[in-house]
Amino acid sequence: MANRNTVGFGLNATGTMGSNYTNQGQSNYFIDAADATAIYNGQPVKITSGYIVTATAAITNSALGVFNGCFYNAATTQKPTWNNYYPGGITPANSEDITAFVLDNPFQLYEASVNALMGASQPAAVAATIGQTMGTQTAQGSTTTGKSSQSLVFATIHATANTWRVLRVAADPENEDMTAAWCSVIVVSNLNQIIDSAA
Repeated sequence: MANRNTVGFGLNATGTMGSNYTNQGQSNYFIDAADATAIYNGQPVKITSGYIVTATAAITNSALGVFNGCFYNAATTQKPTWNNYYPGGITPANSEDITAFVLDNPFQLYEASVNALMGASQPAAVAATIGQTMGTQTAQGSTTTGKSSQSLVFATIHATANTWRVLRVAADPENEDMTAAWCSVIVVSNLNQIIDSAA
């Protein structure tokens, strides 16, 4: 049976490891004023030279967490402005930096979509996928909704090397067919920028 998903939707926070209570807490970081690169809601990010940037340039990148929006004082209106994604090229009033909100709990679980079938049968797909790691596509998303359209790339699967570790299929009856593209799975950070001293 085909999955209802037909595209990726980034990484959506859903619980934490050990089924602990989660408030999907986020922390404040900064995006450098006038940085030209868009960062979409649900996109993995990392810290480089003190600022938040995309972590999707390579499937083996470590990640701080997942981008959840930004805040700045608009240069033209001088008004406080919230956006669920960073469109790129924003220089706030007084040339200050943009405040970025990042879901940065290293044990946060995320739901994501896999761009290809994972096996010819359910047992084969489970054996090939669960416990393995995958990377995401390079940054992409909607400038209308601000939402990432990234997916996990099945072709990147590896035992240890990639950013996200696949734990299980998501509890989503319309998108749980591992033998078809766009199955929804639950992942956790495998290469965390903050707690992995080798990163």
